[in-house]
Amino acid sequence: MTRLEWVLRAVPPHGPQAHLLGHWNPTRPADITAGRRGLSAAVHDGARPPAATEDAVERLLLAFEELVSNAVRHGQSPVRARVTATGHSWLLEVTDQAGSRPPTTDDERDPALGGLGLDLVASLSGAHGWEPLDDGGKVVWARLDYTRTQAPSRR
Repeated sequence: MTRLEWVLRAVPPHGPQAHLLGHWNPTRPADITAGRRGLSAAVHDGARPPAATEDAVERLLLAFEELVSNAVRHGQSPVRARVTATGHSWLLEVTDQAGSRPPTTDDERDPALGGLGLDLVASLSGAHGWEPLDDGGKVVWARLDYTRTQAPSRR
């Protein structure tokens, strides 16, 4: 897989039709699993847009698990995650208090040993990035386009 950089880029605006699917405050690995299950339940219990395929839902769940896991393992608490549905995509935002440490991919990481890696999230996303916050934290985000049928662009 080609390494995809996580560049400094502001979170995209939510837009007027955006609605919150859920938010989580994970502190340990079990919370990540519970959050993924809760997000899956929300999407399968009526919050799934008609244009979103099951493949798109799976991409969202994979991205959620990886970004939240990365923040819990490598960030500083508190960690917060939220998913918002917009007109054509889901916006996943994960904040932590490690504002001086941008998300960094690991070229030597073997996904078979656990985790999927930030490269996978970047490749699943229509856009991705991170930005520092005024409180000393940072937000890492990924936009997952559920209306896209081909492979996402690498922006």
